[in-house]
Amino acid sequence: MRLLIILAVLVGWGCTTNSSKTVSNKMSNAQLAAMSSADTLIKIKKSDKEWKQTLTSEEFYVLRQKGTERAFTGDLLKNKKKGTYVCKACELPLFSSKTKFKSGTGWPSFYAPINDTNVAEESDVSYGMKRTEVLCQRCDGHLGHVFEDGPQPTGLRYCINSVSLGFIEK
Repeated sequence: MRLLIILAVLVGWGCTTNSSKTVSNKMSNAQLAAMSSADTLIKIKKSDKEWKQTLTSEEFYVLRQKGTERAFTGDLLKNKKKGTYVCKACELPLFSSKTKFKSGTGWPSFYAPINDTNVAEESDVSYGMKRTEVLCQRCDGHLGHVFEDGPQPTGLRYCINSVSLGFIEK
């Protein structure tokens, strides 16, 4: 229990640092697994002013205002390294490189999240179409959308803004 409290404090501290820095790639698999536990899903609530202090303007636009980065411009689109994709705002593990695939859409695509609890989904009827928005479960950051035209075994395509993600190399 003490370890979980210490981890929660460290994760909370990590959310207040400047997230435009590269996410540390020195986390062990055990640390990543611990960050995926239910204890780490305590909601992070910040004002727009607080988010603007920790996110770049593009990160704020996408994560907090539900924007979309231009296709084929994201740093992680062509990333082929093994590791874990985390929320850029709060570093919650979201996707594994094992489920990443080349969709040709211009955004990093995954056929499954890292688990069923770290990613949330909501109905999105903006722009005159019905889509399913994908959000970080801990900070409610907008990640992208999920579509039913992906590869097996799920048939899903999580189309995620690269600017919404950090990457921790294995």
